[in-house]
Amino acid sequence: MEVRDSRRVPGLNVIWDHASAVLDVSLEPAQVESFLAAWEHALREALAALEWEARFAVRRIPGGVSLALAAPLDSLFAATEVNEWACAAARAALLGLEAPALAKSLPRLRREMAREKRRRKGLLRLEQAAGEHGVSLFSDDDCTSIGMGTGSLSFPTAKLPLVQSIDWARLHDIPVALVTGTNGKSTSVRLLAAMAEAAGLVAGISTTDWVRVGERILQHGDYSGSSGARMVLRDQRVEIGVLECARGGLSRRGLAVRKARAALITNVAEDHLGEWGVHDLHALADVKFIVARALEPDGALVLNADDPELLRRGLLHSSSRVVWFTRDGDHAVVREHLRRGGEASIRDGQALWYARGDLRERLLAIDEASFLFGGAAGHNISNALGAIGVAFALGLGSAAIRAGLMRFSSDPEHNPGRLNQFEFGGVRALCDFAHNPHGMVALLSMLAALPGRRRLVILGQAGDRGDHSIRELARLTAEAKLQVSPDTCQATRETSVSPRKRNVSTPLCRQFA
Repeated sequence: MEVRDSRRVPGLNVIWDHASAVLDVSLEPAQVESFLAAWEHALREALAALEWEARFAVRRIPGGVSLALAAPLDSLFAATEVNEWACAAARAALLGLEAPALAKSLPRLRREMAREKRRRKGLLRLEQAAGEHGVSLFSDDDCTSIGMGTGSLSFPTAKLPLVQSIDWARLHDIPVALVTGTNGKSTSVRLLAAMAEAAGLVAGISTTDWVRVGERILQHGDYSGSSGARMVLRDQRVEIGVLECARGGLSRRGLAVRKARAALITNVAEDHLGEWGVHDLHALADVKFIVARALEPDGALVLNADDPELLRRGLLHSSSRVVWFTRDGDHAVVREHLRRGGEASIRDGQALWYARGDLRERLLAIDEASFLFGGAAGHNISNALGAIGVAFALGLGSAAIRAGLMRFSSDPEHNPGRLNQFEFGGVRALCDFAHNPHGMVALLSMLAALPGRRRLVILGQAGDRGDHSIRELARLTAEAKLQVSPDTCQATRETSVSPRKRNVSTPLCRQFA
């Protein structure tokens, strides 16, 4: 038995919609039931002694469990302490050891609860008032904000104002789109920003590379989690927010936003399995679908009909308006969806279309958008179709959507690491962050479709991946009708730094047959 992680999860999460303290515990199968019974007994004992009414839940995962204790925003630190105490008591019971005495722990737990409430004095009253006025509230250790973008106000969390001192009439939320999936998230976010800007709006976006408002980059780095979302939505220049929601951020802190007009899931494929309780494709899809729970009653869930897992779940989904996108102009499910009056964005022939019921609108020819590479970049066609579905849900309009698609450039300045093109003495080089099998297959398919006398692939892998992931990329590349070119390639040479920091200093290089 081992505690893998203890964390605060203030947002919507894979277990439920409540802000929670979450513990991940590894257990042998034979230990699970005894441990859970002991944990629940200890937790109930602690909550009763603290006079704290709180709900708790268990999520069973391969190799263990996740233990969630719901708590208000001003008590999440204290909740982690309570959860950890109950876990320690359960561990002692499981191993036949002396359990930590509750009487000795109570003073410390009470002090922690009181200290946290003092630090966040008035937070729950503000949260309740924000809900009554129909605006969002975001809070972290340093800052608390009410409203979004142009309709937001921010305050130090340690010095919150009185509810009656706030000018609620000037506060409002803005349209928000959430983008998740295994691949294509950042490109889709930036496509949507281009469309919003073509509509004359100031777009705020958070991605794995930066947070940007309009043309100004506020911060460089991976901001595809809750901190990036808060940074965007607290900026008073932002008129529309487009937020990348990566698996890691959703698992660690949950989804910061509880109100969105549209949510896009690009695809679901095996990646990062074994982390944060996600061990298979089904569990990974559960995490991605968290974004659907933030949709407003009339919000749109935009799903890839060409992805088998998303197609299966979308057909079962009933709580949101589903908008499909597909590269198959005669997709049977999408055709039936349209017959019933639904909406979809479609590639049909050499053009991109948007359909509502039996009405179709041609948006542009594929060769009018440079990042589609004349249709060779099939994965970018999917990204464009998904973005089109979200853009219509946001009300951006056909002209702005078309202009955004035509002006978008997949270059190092606007879309770094995503199908960037360079020319060297008559040789065309493409650089793409295809870091998992799903992305690699898409890239190799594109390379096969591009004209060329000779094609080479230089293959690397991120430093946080295991040997299995590296071998899988190499296998896929080798099976794509590639052969070693001894005149131009050297053998792969790997330099191990640590299990978490690996360099492939001379990448694999393969040539098409």
